[in-house]
Amino acid sequence: MRAVMFQAYGPPEVLTPVDLPKPLPRGDQVQVQVHTTTVTSAECGMRRGEPRWGRLILGPLRPRKGVRVLGLEFAGQVTALGPAASRYEIGDRVFGFTGFGVGANAEYKCLSERASLTTMPANVSYAQAAASVDGFTTAWYFLRELAQVRKGHRVLVIGGSGSIGTYAVQLARRTGAVVHAVCSGRNAELVDSLGAERVYDYTVEDFTAGGERYDVVFDTVGRSSFARCRAVLAPHGCYLPTTGLVNNVLALRTAITGGPRVRTGMSVRKHAALAELRDLLARDELRVIIDRSYPLADLAEAHRYVDSGHKTGNVVITLT
Repeated sequence: MRAVMFQAYGPPEVLTPVDLPKPLPRGDQVQVQVHTTTVTSAECGMRRGEPRWGRLILGPLRPRKGVRVLGLEFAGQVTALGPAASRYEIGDRVFGFTGFGVGANAEYKCLSERASLTTMPANVSYAQAAASVDGFTTAWYFLRELAQVRKGHRVLVIGGSGSIGTYAVQLARRTGAVVHAVCSGRNAELVDSLGAERVYDYTVEDFTAGGERYDVVFDTVGRSSFARCRAVLAPHGCYLPTTGLVNNVLALRTAITGGPRVRTGMSVRKHAALAELRDLLARDELRVIIDRSYPLADLAEAHRYVDSGHKTGNVVITLT
């Protein structure tokens, strides 16, 4: 089968097309023919071996064998079943998240039927399905699980035009929260259309100088800090960063000291969020923003574009 692999950390050029044996499902695994996957900022960081502490998982000097084929989110069709698999049938259209196993940058992927996986709504394309998984479920985890955003809360989304950010704006708005966002001026109209009542253009505005106070500041892109955002947090507000080892220390410290808190974590098991995502997609109540689409052969070029920092929403990779 066709796949793209990296065997050393570095720039997009380390991504190399290869021909690998098709994996066969074992136990309760399903074999999925991958129709679409995506390139996320997280995967670009994995390719670079950043942050450095992440190499404890990826491999200290070079990526370990099990993570050399990237690809976190996918949509495709079930093509074979392991002997103990019973939840899906051959031909089912499915979408989901590979987690630490990655591997969706290939024509076929095997994973447990108990993994973060579900059937696709009939009205959704493979591209839409793949592009919704990680961004939506990450936003869901931080806003619903960690911050417990509810009606009347004031929420600021930093990076409102990115993959996580576009879903965060929509999710927070659906709860009845007042939503503000930070993005570049060229994406302000888009973020406004997703439900943000105020959009800060970070190229000309400082969101900390507007006199606003928020119950939740969700930094989806790692471009701010708790120290900077503390000035705009309500007395019992929380700062939600998706990245940064130092934020784990701050989360422990602020839990003890009181006042505004840092809350952080990792969205890995996505079953509850995927169930809600599937329902919203089926009812056409969620917008999936796709910036660009590339064939698998151009995966390095897709990584280069995501590295540029100009991505809006999601970048999709097509395999069929």
